[in-house]
Amino acid sequence: MRALILMLSLTSASAIAPQPAWAQDQETEKAVTWRELPPALQEAVKLHSKGATVRGFSREVKDGRTLYEVEMRVSGRTRDLTFDAQGTIVSDERQTSLSEIPEAARIAIQKAAAGGKLTLVEKVIEGGSTFYEGHIVKAGKEREIKVDASGKPVE
Repeated sequence: MRALILMLSLTSASAIAPQPAWAQDQETEKAVTWRELPPALQEAVKLHSKGATVRGFSREVKDGRTLYEVEMRVSGRTRDLTFDAQGTIVSDERQTSLSEIPEAARIAIQKAAAGGKLTLVEKVIEGGSTFYEGHIVKAGKEREIKVDASGKPVE
């Protein structure tokens, strides 16, 4: 009986123990199915995924706001659209190439990737702003660099 009480008290304590911020962020994103998408979002996805292959959906809570990401491929490139529950696009991330982005952004990303491997370049439109992301692997660690068209860091 004492062992059971001890186990229950430890389980309860761990359930209310604070989690590190990175753990909380990871737990908020969850894969979902088409049926779990709100109806307004389903209509928006139909409209914005014409000609694309939809690869999956996820839902996450960010700053108390529920967002849905639709992962797709268009003409052999990745495109991730993030929507709110009403079907409004929050962000649009499109795979691109270094040669297709502004020169200053390209130079900044290449400089950050020196000594590593650039695995992906994306053009991101979010909140009325456009910036560019470079996904880089250096010394076995993956990181992202975000810059605007002038090559200045964005966060």
